[in-house]
Amino acid sequence: MELRYLAAMVAVVEEGSFGRAATRLGYTQSTVSQQIAALEKAVGGPVFDRPGGPKPVRITPLGTLVLVQGRELLYKAAALADAMDRFHAGAGRIDIGIFQSMSNAILPIVVRRLLDERPGCDIRLTEEVPGQLPTLGDLDLLFYDGVLDGDVEHLKLFQDPYVLVARPGSFPEGPVRVDQLDDASLVAYPLVCDQPRMEQALARGGANPRVVFRCGGDDTLLSMVRAGLGSAVLPSLVVHAADVEHDERLRTHELRPKLPSREIFLLWRAGRTHSPLAARTIEIAVEAARELTAEI
Repeated sequence: MELRYLAAMVAVVEEGSFGRAATRLGYTQSTVSQQIAALEKAVGGPVFDRPGGPKPVRITPLGTLVLVQGRELLYKAAALADAMDRFHAGAGRIDIGIFQSMSNAILPIVVRRLLDERPGCDIRLTEEVPGQLPTLGDLDLLFYDGVLDGDVEHLKLFQDPYVLVARPGSFPEGPVRVDQLDDASLVAYPLVCDQPRMEQALARGGANPRVVFRCGGDDTLLSMVRAGLGSAVLPSLVVHAADVEHDERLRTHELRPKLPSREIFLLWRAGRTHSPLAARTIEIAVEAARELTAEI
C-alpha cells in the first residue's frame, strides 16, 4: 500500500467523484481509478460502491475503516515531512553543556544568534557542577577548558590568559611578578580542569601562595577578593564577563612572566553526525570566540 493510494481515496471521498478527485490531484481520471484499484487489492476488498452515471460514489464499510486509518497515516506522513524540513532548516533541539565563565560570556552571544536565525529551535542548557569533571552524556556539544578522555572530538576555540585580581593597593599599579605571590593569600578554583596546571606554573615561577578558600563559582571568588580574604589568579574571560575593569573595589594586574593560558574547547562525541542546528552552533561559537579574543 502506498500513501498516494490513500491520498487518492481521501480526494474521491471529499470530492464525491473520481473525475473531480483527478482534477484536484492533477491526475487523469484513469490514473485515480488505477490507484483506487491498487488500494482495493492491497486491503482485500472494495472501498467504494460505484453506482455509475451522475450519482456520487459511496464508501463501503471496509472503505470507512481504511479512510479513518488512512487519514491518520497521511497526517503523520505530512507531520514527518514538515519536521524533516524544519530539521534541515536548523530547527529542532540542541543540548549544550557549559561551565560558569563561559555561560557569562560566550553563551549569551551563541544563544542570541541562534534564536535570531532560528526562532523555532529548542535550546537546552546544562551548567556543569563546579569542581567536578564534566561528562558528555547525551549532550550534543560541551564548552570546556580542557579535553576529555575517551571517544571525544574537540575544537579549540581560543586561549584565555590568566590575570591577577586583587583589592586596590594590594600590589603596585602595573604588572606583578609571579614571585610576588609567594606566601600571599589566594582564593582559587578547586583542583580540577586547568587549575592544577596553573598552580604548577605559579610554583615554577617561584610562588607558593597560601590558598585560603576554594570555590567553583566565579562570583563567589570575586566577592571574597572584594572582602579582602585574598587575591585571585583568574582567566581573562572571567574578568571580562564580570566587568571587573569598572569595579572600583578590584584591580586587575598582568603577571610577569605570563602563565600558560587556559585553553577553551568545544567537545562532542567522536563520530557523531551533527544536526544542522549543532553544526551552525559550532560556527557561531567560533565567530563569538574570535570576537571575545579581540576584546580580552
